[in-house]
Amino acid sequence: MRGTLVETLIGAVVLLVAAWFLYFAYSRTELGPVGGYHVSATFDKVGDLANGADVKISGIKIGTVTAQTLDTKTYQAVIEMSIQSDVELPDDTTAKVASAGLLGGSYVNLEPGGSEDLLKDGGRIGYTQGAVDLMGLLGRFIYGSTDSGKETPKADAAAPATETGP
Repeated sequence: MRGTLVETLIGAVVLLVAAWFLYFAYSRTELGPVGGYHVSATFDKVGDLANGADVKISGIKIGTVTAQTLDTKTYQAVIEMSIQSDVELPDDTTAKVASAGLLGGSYVNLEPGGSEDLLKDGGRIGYTQGAVDLMGLLGRFIYGSTDSGKETPKADAAAPATETGP
């Protein structure tokens, strides 16, 4: 019976250390939602943007995507974001869905404008750019564009070459 009690106590200590490690890792990596004010933006395409994705300015995380809905009248994606309360955004800020590389996830990149007026809680970012379809661009690059309708003029091989000389 004494051995079972010791094993139980060691197991409890291991579980407590594991729980403390998970709490420490979660609190230090800024994975949780950002407190502050909420803004929204409307996009044509959001790609693989997910809830919990970062909202960044100049590569620095200043917020989190909190919700995604479809506007059933315009068929555009409405993205809700939580922004840190110490970051004040001008009302002419632009939002762009960007990719963290070919294999990386998507995030919202904000570029502040120069307006004196600031976005308030519940405000809407009016200037947006949707996600770029990287696979479509890669396909066009590899196979060439077939939708242009114009052909590139080719040199006629049968035409004689002319020389200019003295």
